[in-house]
Amino acid sequence: MDSLASLASRNVNDTLALALEHTDEHAALLVADERSELSRLLLGAYAECLPKARVLLFDQLSPEAVKAAFAELSPSALVVLIQSAVFKISDFRIRVELFKRDVKVIEHSNLDRMGPSEVEHYLAALAYDPTYYRGIGHALKAKMDAASSVRLESAGEALHFATALESAKLNIGHFAGLKNVGSLFPIGEVFSEARDLEAVHGRVKIYGFTDLSRRLNVPDAPITLRVERGRVVDAESSTEAFDQVLSAIRSHEGGQVWVRELGFGMNRALSRERRVSDVGAFERVCGVHLSLGASHGVYKKPHLHPREARYHVDTFVITDRVLLDDEVVFADGAWQVVGAGSH
Repeated sequence: MDSLASLASRNVNDTLALALEHTDEHAALLVADERSELSRLLLGAYAECLPKARVLLFDQLSPEAVKAAFAELSPSALVVLIQSAVFKISDFRIRVELFKRDVKVIEHSNLDRMGPSEVEHYLAALAYDPTYYRGIGHALKAKMDAASSVRLESAGEALHFATALESAKLNIGHFAGLKNVGSLFPIGEVFSEARDLEAVHGRVKIYGFTDLSRRLNVPDAPITLRVERGRVVDAESSTEAFDQVLSAIRSHEGGQVWVRELGFGMNRALSRERRVSDVGAFERVCGVHLSLGASHGVYKKPHLHPREARYHVDTFVITDRVLLDDEVVFADGAWQVVGAGSH
């Protein structure tokens, strides 16, 4: 337990100092519960690193009292949300409302989804290397934005994006020039999607997916997706749980299973073997993930109406190589682009 506490404190300190650039000049508020091992570890780490912070235990207060504490914060203050599930305050989307007030936010959620063997993996994923994330992240975005095609090579299969990508978005702990400062942690991802969704075709093998319980599901054998005109038309070696996911998507989205997000995860503490059950954290895993279903909160497509788009299901690709045009940008389990420093 001492080693886990030390790991948590070290990585939390780097997140505060390097990613959020928080100093004692501004107030800090910790809002936490103590329902899970991870929430208790993180609360102890943040309290140690932020000795002047006010601490609120969510389960011991009314929602009105928590909202009142938020209302007292000035711009550039910091709020850390440590949630075994997700805190609910009626008619109040916490991170959105805090961003409107120019408050910085670090959010940890669904911590109770991590089993005992996953706690160390989650804490390790909080490590922050600005040279790696910012250098490689910005370089990868530049190459994605310039590419006219993408090829994913996956255990003998290949999935083709015969189209340019939408402008890529960064989640790399670099907030310079951005209106909102903060994120759901762990971080480490550059994501986009096909500009022309119907230009995606081929086959790809996945080793994991989000099941209907919203947890990571890793079947005994990989599942091969066959994609035509941007839609999953077959799933070879599927499982009952994955069939349930596909059925749910089709039943609510006109019988279609669209491939949308193309996510390039950068977090080297997570891998196919070093997993966590919360997909919101695991989608940062070093490698590629694809979302299935018509929903995407960032990119809008005129033929996919947001009100009719219900599902965004992350799947995790067995990734041998990624090529942007003819350039190999991922191989041997690592991103191959050259970064330009921490900016």
